[in-house]
Amino acid sequence: MIGPDTRIAIIGAGVGGLTLALALRERGMDAEIYERTTELREVGAAVYLAANASRFIERWGLGQAFSEVSWEPTALIYRDGRDGRVIARHDETESGRYGAPGHGIHRADLQQILADAVGRDRIHLGKEITSYTQENGEVTIQFADGTNSQADLVVGADGARSIVRELMVGHDDKIYTGRSGFRGLVAVKDLPSLPDPTTIQFWIGPDGHLLHYPIGGDGDVINFLLVKRMPWDSEDWTIEADPDEHLKHFEGWHPAVIEMISAPTFDRRWALNRRPWLSSWSDGRVVLLGDAAHALVPHHGQGANITVEDAVVLARCLSEADPDGIDDAIASYQEQRLERTARVQKASYVTADVLHLHDGDEATARNTELASPEWMHGQLDWIHSYNADPNFDKVDLA
Repeated sequence: MIGPDTRIAIIGAGVGGLTLALALRERGMDAEIYERTTELREVGAAVYLAANASRFIERWGLGQAFSEVSWEPTALIYRDGRDGRVIARHDETESGRYGAPGHGIHRADLQQILADAVGRDRIHLGKEITSYTQENGEVTIQFADGTNSQADLVVGADGARSIVRELMVGHDDKIYTGRSGFRGLVAVKDLPSLPDPTTIQFWIGPDGHLLHYPIGGDGDVINFLLVKRMPWDSEDWTIEADPDEHLKHFEGWHPAVIEMISAPTFDRRWALNRRPWLSSWSDGRVVLLGDAAHALVPHHGQGANITVEDAVVLARCLSEADPDGIDDAIASYQEQRLERTARVQKASYVTADVLHLHDGDEATARNTELASPEWMHGQLDWIHSYNADPNFDKVDLA
């Protein structure tokens, strides 16, 4: 393991930064977290933690805290977005199929639980990185408030809009995927036409789809993402939405869809951006993690989950390295993560094309495949059943 005096700085107090801090502590290492915002607050509505991430939430002793504010969907259903007919239904839960629960949870609840477990004294707010320099194995981080900090290892876990990545590659390399999203939360009681409210559901149709799942301890709130192929002519990640523009694209869809997307008032439209694949996530002693390394589009719901995997693997590589082996640990981490994350990136990206097919032979074949029991094995099992650290059972977060 690297030496106990090794200074590890994590940029970003989101899912990646906080879970990395927990994974490091589990193996006897500590880190300081630097967060650009002046208060802990997550952008977005909710997140779904699948078994490939939640198995570590359980291992870290946070399962009870999560269960009090989250909901495990009872099935996965695909429907035609226009008439509501069931195209495919798979009734197993994450717990039943993969041995760890699924959690539909509000992002704010997720962040608060993780931050409390890490300890607020380890999280430094109002620290926006502006640059970094390296000399003799030491990284100096400069912050916008004029302060700086030194570390032996810096981990850029600052999300899809990562400043660390931009500093590393020299420019903002985001790529618009051709699709926009509208996010919202709606109480189940306000959706009288919604069938099967306790499940994850995809309502699919030409050029668009609606994904939703329940969140909260009682599963009484629905989190949804409405996705539509639309042009984008801004450098920003969100733009002002035209009044009811999301409704005009889904005119004639099932009443449950219309009820759901009519309930909130939308003032912003989100660009569903991706990042190009990188052959290396590191620059000396600075390394990327999570969305900063491999931002995913949300069509597989794996962004947070793959990020947790990254955190677990990086902590393991650091713990297995020689005391002066940071460089070797970084190399091992990248070697173990590049292929899997690239595969999940690709799967997430092409899923929208599959869901958005127009009526015809291709859509008919897709529907037949979605309904097959073999579809789960071929398309989801390799993602959700994955264990990033199968040989380590220690839990010590004190």
